[in-house]
Amino acid sequence: MIILTIRTDKPEAELGLFEDNKPLAQVSWEAHYQLAETIHSKIEDMLKSRHKTWHDIEAIACYRGPGSFTGLRIGISVGNALAYSQNVPIVGTTGSNWQTNAIEALLNGTNEQTILPEYGAPAHITAAKK
Repeated sequence: MIILTIRTDKPEAELGLFEDNKPLAQVSWEAHYQLAETIHSKIEDMLKSRHKTWHDIEAIACYRGPGSFTGLRIGISVGNALAYSQNVPIVGTTGSNWQTNAIEALLNGTNEQTILPEYGAPAHITAAKK
């Protein structure tokens, strides 16, 4: 099973590509405010480096938090959209062993279908300006 892993809770974003639990490729970059602009090209570059395409992705694992509101929202939105469009399972986990735990869950048949971020605190939403 080819698994894409996504972690976007901090300024340095991380992607991984695994075949079952064997790492094939990993990339991290200072995405910061350019995360939405760079994440798709980074995924595509990583896939190409291993002679894979978007259609080779068979499962997705995302770090669900806690962390940056915008970073988590972008990474998890990308994960959910890819899982839905490719009709593949998706799992979200937290903690220091998030990748291992998510991959194990996917290999055991878990599919959350849609994952939600855990920000670690309530979102600070400002009142609408008149």
